[in-house]
Amino acid sequence: MIQRIKEHGFSAISIKVNVASRFRRFSKRIARSHTETLTCIMDFFEWHGFTPSDKFEKNILQEILKNRKRTEASIAIIRDIEITQTRPTNAILHALLEQKVKQEKPMRVEQKAVKKQPEIEITVPRIRYERLTDKMEMLKRESQYVIDHVSLTKPSFGKPYLKLEITEGELENYKRTLQNL
Repeated sequence: MIQRIKEHGFSAISIKVNVASRFRRFSKRIARSHTETLTCIMDFFEWHGFTPSDKFEKNILQEILKNRKRTEASIAIIRDIEITQTRPTNAILHALLEQKVKQEKPMRVEQKAVKKQPEIEITVPRIRYERLTDKMEMLKRESQYVIDHVSLTKPSFGKPYLKLEITEGELENYKRTLQNL
């Protein structure tokens, strides 16, 4: 019998009879042997940082609070992702789809509106018409003059740019003409 104890490395612990019977019942539910049961119990206490003399309420509350903080941090991260990524993307898609629907509907309405409304002929007095055509011709000439005096300049460094080759007086005259229309 002494050899058997040395082979398995067992040790005897003195426990009261009622505690030993309670432990045996508990051990049958938890593990195959008393050694495995005690190992599981000790692992539980070491893992969670509890001691049998501590009140579980305080430690469990601390664990719950720690887990709650982790959960709240995860929720904050998810909300941040929603605000910075999901909502703007969703808003862009919604705007694009809404714009597409708006573009489709007016086309149908305009086609119906064109069919329903009779064409109205607008008459302008002949003198006013001639003055407007004269102003338009003058604007065409002056705009063409400005366009003819624009040249493309390509510097060796930097981007190409347009250079206007008219005097300040000609530029002021062109501005005044545009303002007086």
